[in-house]
Amino acid sequence: MSKPIVAVVGRPNVGKSTLFNMLAGQQISIVKDTPGVTRDRIYAEVTWLDKTFTLIDTGGIEPDSNDIILTQMREQAEIAMETADVIIFMVDVRQGLVDSDGKVADMLRRSKKPVILAVNKVDNFDLMMSDVFEFYNLGIGEPIPISSTAKLGLGELLDEVTKHFYDLPVDDEEDERPRVAIVGKPNVGKSSIVNKLLGENRVIVSDIAGTTRDAIDTTITHDGKEYVFIDTAGIRRKSKVKEDLERYSIIRTVAAVERADVVIVVIDAIDGITEQDAKIAGIAHECGKGVIIAINKWDAIEKTDKTIYEYTRLIRETLAYMAYAELIFVSAVTGQRLPKLFEIIDTIIENRTLRIATGVLNEIMIDATAMQQPPSDKGRRLKLYYITQVAVKPPTFVIFVNSKDLMHFSYTRYIENKIREAFGFRGTSVKMLIRERKEKEQ
Repeated sequence: MSKPIVAVVGRPNVGKSTLFNMLAGQQISIVKDTPGVTRDRIYAEVTWLDKTFTLIDTGGIEPDSNDIILTQMREQAEIAMETADVIIFMVDVRQGLVDSDGKVADMLRRSKKPVILAVNKVDNFDLMMSDVFEFYNLGIGEPIPISSTAKLGLGELLDEVTKHFYDLPVDDEEDERPRVAIVGKPNVGKSSIVNKLLGENRVIVSDIAGTTRDAIDTTITHDGKEYVFIDTAGIRRKSKVKEDLERYSIIRTVAAVERADVVIVVIDAIDGITEQDAKIAGIAHECGKGVIIAINKWDAIEKTDKTIYEYTRLIRETLAYMAYAELIFVSAVTGQRLPKLFEIIDTIIENRTLRIATGVLNEIMIDATAMQQPPSDKGRRLKLYYITQVAVKPPTFVIFVNSKDLMHFSYTRYIENKIREAFGFRGTSVKMLIRERKEKEQ
């Protein structure tokens, strides 16, 4: 089941990023051990009560005239309407109702997506409510007063946002078909790969618009089994600014990745692996999906007997945090190795739903701690009490310890690697959650 996507839209300086950072909280720090993932985070996973969703900051407007502001706000609204399930439209109580707010509100109203109107910078609810009520004139429902900086009204806002999750079309639970997103920079050959796979399989394609988003899903049959390919090519945006374009393509990538079981990250063999490739791969990693790195245009490379090893080494080094990802060298032009993709997808899907008995996990953990002592700090040593698997897709494990602070990232990874040595989990990320238990709870 993919997580709902919530996008924040609004004029410059209304406080979108402050709200984003406040809601994303500690989440922003996950980036430190994943090199190449965007420094200016534009998406994050947020949990409110029992609901988890992906929050997207459409942001990025720094214009110098009202015309540009309106044009870029319209673009923001378009991208939000295209990818989000719920939209937070943010306005500023101090600036009051502005002409461009009205024009964007008209667009959002026509989108038929749920829109929550957040009136920011309301530092005193008693004194400022009459100014808040002015925003009823936008005609998109009840304005919710908040203050991002003072953390006021955020609970009410999140209640309102998550209320709409119940109304979302549920991905057809009966639909067991593997969902595969093909992502990558522009012009790496994503569409060519899909077209080649289609051609080889002589399938009549019915392009049904994705039920929950506007991406086009393509069904491909291989050996009698159906796979759904999620297209991220989408609309080519006319934007003068490279950052904007990159931001939009990343938002679209996040939306596609969220809906997939397995993500194929396509890299251009001629360009080699770039920072943008690493960012895109990082999205699949953080969303906990199965990952295949497909190096396309392999037919166009002059090769010696060492070329493939050199390439593999470079990619593994750049994406060191996702050593589990499967690598395959393909050509959309000649069709080289493309059929093998289906075999890898099947294996990854099997690994994503693998469950391991608690007894076996604890044996692995006991052996691992015997081989490499847990770290200690100022005379306190980390104790690992118990490990159990709590979920699949991706496989998720909880380790109970005496102190979360002592459980360094590197030791968590060490335990993860021991589990992978025993069970493989090739192609899929796994999640390791650390829970603290005081000594006396034992």
